[in-house]
Amino acid sequence: MEISNQNYCIILAGGMGRRLWPASRKEYPKQFLDFFGTGRTQLQTTYDRFARLLPAENIYICTCKEYLQLVKEQLPDITEKNILVEPVHRNTAPSVAWANMRIKRINPDANIIVSPSDQMVLNEEKFQGSLETGISYVTENDVLLAMGVRPTRPEPGYGYIQLGEQSCKPDVFCVKSFTEKPEREFAKMFMESGEFYWNTGIFISNSRHLTMTFESIFPSVLRNLKFENPDYTYEEEMEYVAQNYPRYPNLSLDYAILEQGRSVYVMKCDFGWADLGTWHAIFECMSKTPDDNVALDSEVLIEDSTNNIIRLPKGKLAVISGLDGYIVAEEGNVLLICKKGDSSALVRKYVNEVQLKYGDDFI
Repeated sequence: MEISNQNYCIILAGGMGRRLWPASRKEYPKQFLDFFGTGRTQLQTTYDRFARLLPAENIYICTCKEYLQLVKEQLPDITEKNILVEPVHRNTAPSVAWANMRIKRINPDANIIVSPSDQMVLNEEKFQGSLETGISYVTENDVLLAMGVRPTRPEPGYGYIQLGEQSCKPDVFCVKSFTEKPEREFAKMFMESGEFYWNTGIFISNSRHLTMTFESIFPSVLRNLKFENPDYTYEEEMEYVAQNYPRYPNLSLDYAILEQGRSVYVMKCDFGWADLGTWHAIFECMSKTPDDNVALDSEVLIEDSTNNIIRLPKGKLAVISGLDGYIVAEEGNVLLICKKGDSSALVRKYVNEVQLKYGDDFI
């Protein structure tokens, strides 16, 4: 069932996914991988989710030039004008600002959903219900609406949104504060307080309010195009972007919207959400064996081992004995074996060290 032709979606697919190294590599990052052996990659699964709700022509993909061919291969039906390719890396906020500009030109009254490409949604029906509620709210109110879910563990790798005053809708609250990737002790305090929700990274707003928000944050870059040439063609837009896009600062959407934006709200959601961006997060959300091990589409013989996550290439077999609380991941020329713990910071550290010592061939 489609929500409405007035609604659009921007899927963010330009990240390098270093927190899932070595499975996620620079040339083939996590959004283009089928982690769970379902036959669909994370990008394809995200696209499928929104294609059930929106017309295909209303779905846009933001990526970078290194991954353009991968996007085309995995989403062969998407048109060239629905793929926005950053000429240089400038993080997620500038790319969404550009996509919003293109959508607003097509439909000035558009509502826009912004979603990462690396998330798990277990209850699609509840997800659709939350989208419908959120879209209804931003249609009537000029706000930026984040979709939040109640924490189930003190996860230091996520962003935490503190609920403020309730709005006219029972599940929508003003954002009181935002904390990105807190220390575990603070994450535990946040979870126990009941005032904080995880930031899913999914945002909803109407196009005109997004435009106002970006214009208050960013220097005048793309918006100058409509003043210089109101009737610009697609080709002229692309040429202008190639020349002027590097003037944007490197700014994430979370920071731009949750920390810098005005009229920011959060909606309580419960649709079985998990961020698939870290080994620890995948471990937490996956069904485990009785001995608490997770094997991701891999052949493994495990004995006297608990609390591990394992991912191997096809054709490889792991025999694991006496291991507790580890990541065992192999891809190409890299084998990683390390304590699971707070894997986000740990894996990033190893990536940086390997890159400095051995070069990009191992990244």
